[in-house]
Parts: sequence; structure tokens; C-alpha cells
Amino acid sequence: MLKFIGGPLLGVASGLSIWETALLTILGMMTTVFLMVSFIGRPFKNWIMKTFYKNRKLFCDRNRRMVKIWRNYGLKGVAFLTPVLFSPIGGALLASSFGESAKRIFLYMLASSIFWSIIFTSIIFLIKKVPGV
Repeated sequence: MLKFIGGPLLGVASGLSIWETALLTILGMMTTVFLMVSFIGRPFKNWIMKTFYKNRKLFCDRNRRMVKIWRNYGLKGVAFLTPVLFSPIGGALLASSFGESAKRIFLYMLASSIFWSIIFTSIIFLIKKVPGV
């Protein structure tokens, strides 16, 4: 979420228009998603699993909860929550770890980034227009 607040704040501070700011925020998230899904994702996930989860139990409460959430909400839910709850890195890794195709991940994340960047950029620009702020 910091990226989606920091991007519009920097856009306002730089004197960019609302549409330039929203576009750059979208491009920032999608660059991260593209790199994670295309090049870095699988090696990064393997490194994390080897480093931090050496003796991980397969059937534990946390894993069951993650699978239950994935079954209920799927890629749409993960993509929708990525800018707000997860980071683009976390959302892309989570989606790819459940076996989603790179194309579907990219499309859903693109829709989510367009939605959230317009929302956050609009809010930041509206706050800027309030007198005394």
C-alpha cells in the first residue's frame, strides 16, 4: 500500500497531472508483477522456501487457511487485495505459487492496479485541493 500512496504523493510533489500520476503508479506495480512472474518469481520462491521453511509442515492450520482463502476468492481476490494488503511482489508470488498462468496473473493484476491507482491518485489530488492542507 505504501507504493500506491507514495506514488501519487510523489506525483503531486513533482507537479504531474492526475493521469500521469495514475499511469506511473500502474506502470510501477505492473513492472514488479511482470518481473516476479516472468523472471524472478520461481527462483525467488524456491530460495525463500529453502531458506525460511526448511522443516515446514505441509498440513498445518496456516496452510489450510491459505488454501481455503484461495478456493473462496482465487486470483481475483488476490489481485484485488494486492495493492492494499499484499505488495505487488507478495501478490504475484502468492498467485504463481497456486499455479496460475503468467498471462492470467498479469491481466488480473493490471485490472487491480488500474482500479486502485485511480482511487488513490484521486484521493491524493482531492486532498491537495482542500484549502489549508
